[in-house]
Order: sequence, then structure tokens, then C-alpha cells
Amino acid sequence: MPEGQDGISQCRPRWLPRTSLVVLVLLFSPWALSEGADAFSEREIQAITDQAGQFSRLHSLLVVHRGETKVELVQGGPGLDRPANIKSLSKTILASLAGIAIDQGIVEGTDQALVDLLGGRVPESANSGVREITFGHGLSMQAGLESTSGANYGRWVQSEDWVGHVLTRPLVSRPGSRMIYSTGTTHLVSASLHEASGKTTWQLARNWLGEPLGINIPEWMADPQGIHFGGNEMELSPRAIARFGEAWRKGGSMGGRQIIPAGWIEQSWQPRGRSPWTGDDYGYGWFITELGGKTVYYGRGFGGQMLYVVPDSELTIVITSDPNPPSPGGGYFRQLGRMVGNLIIPVSGNRSGD
Repeated sequence: MPEGQDGISQCRPRWLPRTSLVVLVLLFSPWALSEGADAFSEREIQAITDQAGQFSRLHSLLVVHRGETKVELVQGGPGLDRPANIKSLSKTILASLAGIAIDQGIVEGTDQALVDLLGGRVPESANSGVREITFGHGLSMQAGLESTSGANYGRWVQSEDWVGHVLTRPLVSRPGSRMIYSTGTTHLVSASLHEASGKTTWQLARNWLGEPLGINIPEWMADPQGIHFGGNEMELSPRAIARFGEAWRKGGSMGGRQIIPAGWIEQSWQPRGRSPWTGDDYGYGWFITELGGKTVYYGRGFGGQMLYVVPDSELTIVITSDPNPPSPGGGYFRQLGRMVGNLIIPVSGNRSGD
């Protein structure tokens, strides 16, 4: 099924050019909305586009409200229909595969030991504490192992055995005790799915998400042993990300088909740990915060690759960005959060009691 003909209605105003210069920065409080006014009026959409040019690194924005695309803006990158590197937003996709694997009995549950799933991929030199690490610890990044991200990232991805490298890292906290952001930890989840299912993580993604959602999931990077990167380097178009987000917003179903188990969504959106950088809670592949007075679930990737799902406001928001140069101190990410909380959520708010 071609992306864009996927059950998400596209409602781009005729006056809005598809290649509008767009960037989002919202440093003002939203205006009062007249009672009974339609959500995302032309005036409100214009206010978004008027602010857009201040974020030169933003490539695209999609805002879907109640299943209808209200804003679609492009100012760079491959556009809305072609895949873009979503960086660590890949972790949110991976967590969906984990929930489906549990639902199908391929994985016993979040309490199953990772070493049992990994089998012969566990090296003899592995830290003895890895036996305490569960599948759920991998998803919530609470394995307790020294991070492979940040300064350790290059050495890890240049190693001959990514799984072995992670499992021989020092144990710096008790498994399950705190969140340690590490793509090496989520790569263990990908390796577990690979071993337990007998299929590659890419095959699982295509079969369990791509086909039922009608989206294209190209093959992405794999480690030297052929395990697809668990938590980075996936590529999806903004429309594909939006459709994925809409499935989560709607309880895992799309087109009358249950794609992601509803119970898994509830589990994934329960706080398990807390980000050491933002203070936001983290579940299974999703950060949890409050913006605009609403609970917001989001996935994020390096440089501003964002998916926000706001069930109470019936909103799914996708942003892709140029990751270079890096945003110092996470300033760009915070600006995007202010935009979502100060503008987009308020204009989607309930009107006349609906």
C-alpha cells in the first residue's frame, strides 16, 4: 500500500505550499481559543508556519489529529514519503517488535533472562552479573552494564562482536535499579529476537509492522554477525512514522486489525526508569513526560528525529531534522518540546465539550 494512502487522511490546505519553509520554535504562550472554533483553523496553521523559519535544521513536520493530517511541512531532507535515518527513534520501533514477540510466545515475557534468549552468543568472558539481566531490563535500558553510547560508542561499533562487547562491560549498577542510556543494551534485545525467532530483526519488522501497517521498512545496518542494529540507523519516512504512531495512539489497531497488543502498549507506557538528562520517565522504548497539561509519550533520535503521541488530545506528531551539527546541551530538543506543549497541543484541545 503506498504511503499516504494508508488510512491517515491528508488535509493540506490549498494555500499551503508542499515545500513551505518550515521550522518550529514556540517561545510564546498560545492565544485564547474561541469556544466552538474548529481545531487547527487556517489562522492556527498559519501561526505554526509563521514561526517555522526559526528552526533551520528542521526538515519536516507532520501533525495528525483524529486521524487527519492537519499540518505537513517540508523544508529539507528527503521529504515526507521517502525514508530518513531516524537514529535512536529506532528503539521505539524495536520495543514494538518485543511486545509482539511476547504475544506470539517467541519470548516468554519481560522477566525472561537475556542469557537464555541469547544462548551461544554469550561469551565465556561475559560479566557474571549478566545472568540477572532480563529482557525487560534491555527494553528499559536498566541492564546495569557500562554504557556503549557517548564516548564508548566508537569502540563498540568497531568491535568484531557487538553482543560480546556489551556483555563484557563492567556492571556499574544492579540490573533493574536505574536507567543507563546505552544502545548496546537495546542491541541485546535485537539479538534476543533474532535468536529466539530464527529470523532477522529486519524480517520481523517487515512482517509484523511493515506489511500490516502498509509502510516501507528498508533494510538497515547489521553487526558483523548479521544482527540488525537494535536501536539505531533504521530508516522510515515521516508518513510511515506517523502511521506507526497512530497505531499506538489507537490501542495498537489499524484498519480493523490488531497489530500491536493493547496490553503491551499499557506496559510500555508505564514508567520504569528516568532519563539522567531530561528527568523524563522511560518505559519500554518510550519516554513519558507532560506537555501542555497532557501526558505525552515520545520517541527521540539524535539531532531531532521525534515522534510524539498524545492520546488525550488525539494527536500524533512527527518531526525529522538535520542531525548535524549536534545541538549543544539538548537545546533544540527542548525547543521542540515547547512547541508541542505551547502551540500544537492547545490548538488540538477539546472544543464545545467534544
